[in-house]
Amino acid sequence: MDSEQHGGAAKARGGASAHPRRADAERNIAAILAAAARCFGKDPNASMTEIAAAAGVGRVTLYGHFSSREELLGRLMERALAEVTIAMEAADLAHGPADEALLAFVRSSWQLLDRGLRMLHAARRALPAEAVKDHHEGPLSAMDRLIARGRQDGTIRDDLPTGWLVDTVYALVLLAGDQVEAGRLTSRQALAALETTLASLVRRPAP
Repeated sequence: MDSEQHGGAAKARGGASAHPRRADAERNIAAILAAAARCFGKDPNASMTEIAAAAGVGRVTLYGHFSSREELLGRLMERALAEVTIAMEAADLAHGPADEALLAFVRSSWQLLDRGLRMLHAARRALPAEAVKDHHEGPLSAMDRLIARGRQDGTIRDDLPTGWLVDTVYALVLLAGDQVEAGRLTSRQALAALETTLASLVRRPAP
């Protein structure tokens, strides 16, 4: 076999062996993320050792994909907020009165966030507050656009800065989650309180 043929064969062997390795890595990552979501759903203080055992992988494999508990929590938060983004797109926020669209967005988002409340609570405890907020960039940007639209259609107040309203809504959603996590409110009670508070906060006061 000449050198060109030998090189082609080696590349073929390398490509064949690389694909199973990638497939194994993808399966391991999927198993780790699923196990982490379950573990954090039961206990926000779940350790990497517990997650590795639940995923059926060794600690070396776990740390090979996620170098720290913080990185793993960050990935889980990304996945949770990606679902919120999908719900946001399905809600058709560009039409109808902006105040109603904003409340509908919060309701649909809450259903998704409530499912992963303990995981999100763990992430907020493990990650810097600014990093947590950065993960919410998509929903916060959508909220900013909704409030700007509401100022134009006359349904959202214009006597307070947009940034103030966005940050206040964000803080209230986090507070609602904290109240549920602490056992002070049920999920339904927290959502009702959140909707009532937000309606009075964002809607333009009657003349």
